[in-house]
Amino acid sequence: MRLLLFLALLIAIPLVLTGQQTKTVSIEGHRGTRGHLPENTIPSFEKAIDLGADTLELDLVISKDRKVVVSHDPFFPAAISLDPEGRKIEPSKEREHNIFLMPYSEVRKYDVGSLGNPAFPEQMPMKAHKPLLAEVFRELDRYTRSKRLPFVRYNIEIKAGPENDGKFQPPPAEFARLVLREIRRAKMDKRSKVQSFDVRSLQEIRKLDPSLKIALLVGNKDGIEKSIERLGFKPDTYSPHYSLVDEATVKYCRDNGIKLVPWTVNEISDLEKMKQYRPDGIITDYPDRAALVFRK
Repeated sequence: MRLLLFLALLIAIPLVLTGQQTKTVSIEGHRGTRGHLPENTIPSFEKAIDLGADTLELDLVISKDRKVVVSHDPFFPAAISLDPEGRKIEPSKEREHNIFLMPYSEVRKYDVGSLGNPAFPEQMPMKAHKPLLAEVFRELDRYTRSKRLPFVRYNIEIKAGPENDGKFQPPPAEFARLVLREIRRAKMDKRSKVQSFDVRSLQEIRKLDPSLKIALLVGNKDGIEKSIERLGFKPDTYSPHYSLVDEATVKYCRDNGIKLVPWTVNEISDLEKMKQYRPDGIITDYPDRAALVFRK
């Protein structure tokens, strides 16, 4: 009996050590799974979960009646949108379909799925609307429960910039307050992080709730130190375009206890390259491709 126990321990110890050394990379479905279904819609988020995403990346804008709407753009892009009467939108007039100047009841009438997306030929067209953040929280919890899957986490992007203040969005302090209110109402504080390119928005979130996880999105070539200096505090996550990731960036993140989550990585070759840097997460339009690389 003692011999059998000893042998069992010899087998178990390497397995435990291996498990400790294995790093689980979070797969973040970009706008759900934009490569397969219309972006930032309930079906796209559900499909992303089916394909291996454990985190859902989504974007937020604000309607006239101060509803928190899941949308990448603060207007309806002509390439992917039909107006409430089912008509195509003229590209030159797409910005006139300004969500910040519409009540959500009007926003919901637009179809953002039937046209598909020319940039993603594999995307399956389907009629879809822009949901509220509260609706996403509710429906995705219901979906994961029905499938007996773990609850997903959320990477919530505040889509903002100084040039849009008062035109396509409220001031940063109000924007942050509205977003945080929805996160708290749904009790999603522990399952969410807020990201943005707009440091003002992140600074406001930090003031309102220092415990909420924050990710700094970066697309510039200034480098990680200057980008974080501009933010004014150490974020939980540094999220650069994947082309900006190098050994120096990785070392800075590791030395300072900052998670590294590159965006938006779609090709298998690029996913394989990012794997060599051992990121904490990966943002992708194709969660199934990321699962092939990172879940081997």
